[in-house]
Amino acid sequence: MGTAPAIAPADITGLVLAGGRGTRMGGVDKGLQLLQGETLAAHAVQRLRPQVGGVLINANRNFAAYEALGVPVFADSVPDHPGPLAGMLSGLEHCPTPWLLTVPCDTPRFPPDLAARLAEALAADGHHARIAMASAPETGPDGRTVLRPQPVFCLVHIELRDSLRRFVEDGGRKVGAWTAQHGAVTLPFDRPGDAPDAFFNANTLADLQTLEQP
Repeated sequence: MGTAPAIAPADITGLVLAGGRGTRMGGVDKGLQLLQGETLAAHAVQRLRPQVGGVLINANRNFAAYEALGVPVFADSVPDHPGPLAGMLSGLEHCPTPWLLTVPCDTPRFPPDLAARLAEALAADGHHARIAMASAPETGPDGRTVLRPQPVFCLVHIELRDSLRRFVEDGGRKVGAWTAQHGAVTLPFDRPGDAPDAFFNANTLADLQTLEQP
């Protein structure tokens, strides 16, 4: 299987997923919570910008606050806030480039080379797959390090938009279940020098306090 040409950053649009209900934070708008004086969404936008051709945000409330970050903001296009897949679908529906890179708003330390490495993984696969997603090392209950899939960190081609819409409309909610349907390439982010907390996400206010620590 030959290596295909790499995907250029200009061919990728980044999407910050900030449309969740923030249930484990007491219902707050998670993307607008502060970390070191800036919102989580702002951190995500700043980390994405050097990696891609443009950035979008998926949000379902407080639109003016997100628009103040200087990027287009789009709500879910399906009702009842069914989760991150709805945000991904909205991103694919408004994506002006062939590829969409999705990241959640609550993981502000995601790799600064996320887009490039996922693009390289697709090129190495010969672009047969239309989705690449990250996995990251995690200590399991037995103390061993295992690679845990991070399917919300994915690079997906816009031609899969209709497939995702059907999946969501049929009741699908799990990102990993949908990516598995398309034979997603999974890339481990476990090189020497990769930050061990790159995929640490702030699900709770206590997690946010952990991120505040240097």
